[in-house]
Amino acid sequence: MPIKLSKEARLQAVASIERYFLESSGEKMGNIAAAGLLNFFLEEIGPLVYNRAVADAQEKILARVSDLDIEVHEDEFAYWRKVDAKKARK
Repeated sequence: MPIKLSKEARLQAVASIERYFLESSGEKMGNIAAAGLLNFFLEEIGPLVYNRAVADAQEKILARVSDLDIEVHEDEFAYWRKVDAKKARK
């Protein structure tokens, strides 16, 4: 599944790459080169980050689902136990 950015996010990412390159190397990177680098990262490294995020979300959801039985569990056939407990208190 290709990672797509909105036009605004893409512009901000390109500007961020240009600034990073300038501040880290002291050289200016052009808009086209920065956009190309962004495309490379999105295609080559983006899926790795995306898959890790999906796995993390799955892990959290599975943990919540496994707790669901504990949180909403109701004892079955409990009517007579309740009646007997009330009688015993009297």
